[in-house]
Amino acid sequence: MTHFAGKAVKGLVLSVAAVLLLTASALAAEEDLAVAVGATTGSSLRMRAEASTSSSIVTTLDKNVAVAVLDDSINGWYEISFNGNSGFVSADYLLIDQDNIFESYGRVNGDGVNVRDQASTDGEVLATVDNGAIVTVNALEDGWYAVTCQYGTEGYIRSDFVDLTTSSSSSSGIVDYAKQFLGTRYSYGGSSPSGFDCSGFTMYIYKQLGYSLPHTATGQWQSGIGTKVYSISELQLGDLVFFNDPSRNAGKACSHAGIYIGNGQHIHASSSSSGGVIISSLTSGYYNTYFVGGIHV
Repeated sequence: MTHFAGKAVKGLVLSVAAVLLLTASALAAEEDLAVAVGATTGSSLRMRAEASTSSSIVTTLDKNVAVAVLDDSINGWYEISFNGNSGFVSADYLLIDQDNIFESYGRVNGDGVNVRDQASTDGEVLATVDNGAIVTVNALEDGWYAVTCQYGTEGYIRSDFVDLTTSSSSSSGIVDYAKQFLGTRYSYGGSSPSGFDCSGFTMYIYKQLGYSLPHTATGQWQSGIGTKVYSISELQLGDLVFFNDPSRNAGKACSHAGIYIGNGQHIHASSSSSGGVIISSLTSGYYNTYFVGGIHV
């Protein structure tokens, strides 16, 4: 009897531990859900890594931008998420939407995300959308966004699967996201916001939008992804662009990579004396001379 009782107690302990683990996992998941939506009231609003004015700046936000509020319980601060970034902003510069009815664009950040007929996982699946798809966000209900999809389907997506953004297209979204890192320092081999090299920058930007690229300019050019173009006039917003300077390519097909942002310009991580993430012209000078082509993903 003692033997079986010991097994029963052990089983009970394990069961309780499993329940606690599942509960903790559920709570952790819920922490990523939006509790409200707010609109920024100041231009160049600084999103910080921590709830402190001495904390590092994650990015800056324009005025009248809709952001997801993840935590509204911090005195003087809100934890927010916007365009794939999360951080903290001063409560003085964010106006909370009281009725949770608004209009914004959202970019889906997961593969095979379900659109349901109600704000619950019990809801019927109306459609499935892919990573990077743009939806119109109309309201927030119990941590779910009411959305309108590209082909008119209306339903609900859990808010942690949608990044609010200002862009109505995935190409513009790539450009908007890349511009947030202007001024980030150059770091050979770097592929994070603490420092980028050229292919590390393009790899990082596209990774956040659901694409996997190698960490070399030549590797990206030869990856087989997307459609290649060979004229600057054929480039579209968000296209990868490639260059080949024979003095720097070490016998490889490409020596540099960037992202086309329109108006004959590209954003890239430069190792020059004025380097870091900068914007440069494609229509004249060095980058025009060594332009190889672009890839529309």
